[in-house]
Amino acid sequence: MRSLSRFVVRHRRWILLAWLALAVAGGFAAPKATAALTYDFSLPGQPGFETNEVIRERFGSGGHAAPILLVDQQPSPERAGRLVASVERALPGAGVLSYADEKALQSADGRTAVVMVYPRIVPGPDPYAEALPVLGQLAAAEQVVVTGKDALAADAGGDQGADVLAETIFGGAGALIVLLVVFGSALALMPLLIAAASILTTFLIVWGLTGLTDISFIVQFLLALIGLGVAIDYALLIVTRWREELGHGADPAEAVQRSMATAGRSVFFSGVTVAVSLAALIALPVPFLRSVGFTGLLIPVISVLAALTLLPALLLTVGRRLDWPHRRTTDPESRLWRRVGTAVVRHRWWSAIAATVVLLALAAPVLTIRLGQPTNASLASTGGSAGAAITRVDDSGIGAGLSTPVEILTADPVRARAAVAGLPGVAAAIIWPDSAGGESLVRAWTTEDTSTGPGTETAAAIRTAAEATGARVGGVPAGDADFIAAVYGNAWWVIGLIVVVTVLLLVRALRSIVLPVKALVLNVLSLGAAYGITVWIWQDGHGTELLFGQQASGAITTWVPIAVFAFLFGLSMDYEVFLLSRIREEHENGHSTDEATVAGVARTGRLVTSAALILFLAFISLAQVPTTEVKILATALALGIVIDATIVRGVLAPALVAALGDANWWSPRRSR
Repeated sequence: MRSLSRFVVRHRRWILLAWLALAVAGGFAAPKATAALTYDFSLPGQPGFETNEVIRERFGSGGHAAPILLVDQQPSPERAGRLVASVERALPGAGVLSYADEKALQSADGRTAVVMVYPRIVPGPDPYAEALPVLGQLAAAEQVVVTGKDALAADAGGDQGADVLAETIFGGAGALIVLLVVFGSALALMPLLIAAASILTTFLIVWGLTGLTDISFIVQFLLALIGLGVAIDYALLIVTRWREELGHGADPAEAVQRSMATAGRSVFFSGVTVAVSLAALIALPVPFLRSVGFTGLLIPVISVLAALTLLPALLLTVGRRLDWPHRRTTDPESRLWRRVGTAVVRHRWWSAIAATVVLLALAAPVLTIRLGQPTNASLASTGGSAGAAITRVDDSGIGAGLSTPVEILTADPVRARAAVAGLPGVAAAIIWPDSAGGESLVRAWTTEDTSTGPGTETAAAIRTAAEATGARVGGVPAGDADFIAAVYGNAWWVIGLIVVVTVLLLVRALRSIVLPVKALVLNVLSLGAAYGITVWIWQDGHGTELLFGQQASGAITTWVPIAVFAFLFGLSMDYEVFLLSRIREEHENGHSTDEATVAGVARTGRLVTSAALILFLAFISLAQVPTTEVKILATALALGIVIDATIVRGVLAPALVAALGDANWWSPRRSR
């Protein structure tokens, strides 16, 4: 680090010019990169995905795409015929089936009936982007209501691409307020400059990557908001240490070199750990998660690079002038956190036990986690005519699973239909009127929503029975089941890889065997608590209406847990390295383990709290995105960061360090 800091001191003007050029180019590239992102959730090699691809190719729709439902509250054969004719004129090539042709699409009391529509799919985030407005106009003219998964999402959502900039500005404004409190001077702008340079440069690289491979749309949110939080974290640590060294009498250049040798080293190992956890997604056999892994690892790498080159150059150039009005001491020690650290060390065992009990209680709901898509009831609770219509369908007895039917591709539709129609929980199984390639479609749906436990079990039973006849099975439920198998069936060795690499990195950073093992155990508890509280809120519905204005999702979106693991595992290690590195430094300066622990908590407590608050605000802004899946992800990340920065790093980690005493510093090299 000293060699790097000397290089930065000598060439700071060139470094500033290089980063300025990268930021300007990134500003030009960001909208182009966002426009080039894809909405592909392919699962090559998985039977459900492959079947869905065949269905889409042969029939022009279906498979991955759920049907649009036209709900008629005044059903009659004449109205049904007119509706079908209107849809076929407005959407040539669409697959249409009305309640006049299939009695299962009409309720027993005759008051609710459905016309199923499968428009041609178009590329992009919404497969029915062209069809939904057309059907909306048609429905208004015919006095019916458009609903279904896509219509519900359209009612609740908006232009997600435009939201990225707005949410980033919101998160940045919150971060600026926190930084002004921390520094009490214009130095608060410094971390934001590092974040801006890091984010824009990363978008520049992503734009280049989009020309080589498909990059998921999820990346834009992660780059903007995770990048904001991580870059500010790293800059906050180094700027705080720089001010501390100035207070000890160092000149600006020497303060930079000392900060790089201490805080810079912590930033380097923290960034590498975050990058490793994100890069592990590349090993999963899911293209969209691989793209998140490829691009996600750029976030900490570029942030570390900016923190270790651009930030020192800025501190040397304008740091002194920005430290005005200087209203805070240069000593980062917090009296509040010294009192907390002293109390934790004095009552180490009780603190460790109490923190562990709280974390286990928070984690308990994870034992009931169910992976799937948000239920119809959850999507309907956001309001709109589509929500009221899907609720009417669900309550009518037609079958809540109609919005996501199981699709059976078979050469013997009569046999396949007979195999599944009588299964418990099956509302109906119908032979679709169209056929292609010598095969027909049987569409079966469940009485319960397929995002609920009973609905998922029935969909799995339909798949088993249909495949026993030699048929192939697709549809949304089969796609979700294949995703879970592809990702979580391979998760054990991916997690193992992360654990091994992380331990090796932390052994090098902390020069101890015990501290890295303890850090991993604490991360498991922290992640478990984050998962558990997310399940309690979103799946079980405690507070979703109060906080988000909608009912419980009924399930946790299939890709959220693995994404939360990748990000929280690395981000949590930031705080662990910040705390333990300072404790280690104090111990090497001659303090006992207890004294070093108290000093470490006192000198990093305000820093970790501020960093966590900035990340929390970034994730809260992410939760404003109208998509339920993104809200669930943001909830898990925001609460996970708060739990980690308070209960884990504020109480449990220092309590265990104090309890283990000199054993913390053992390593094979030290023994020899």
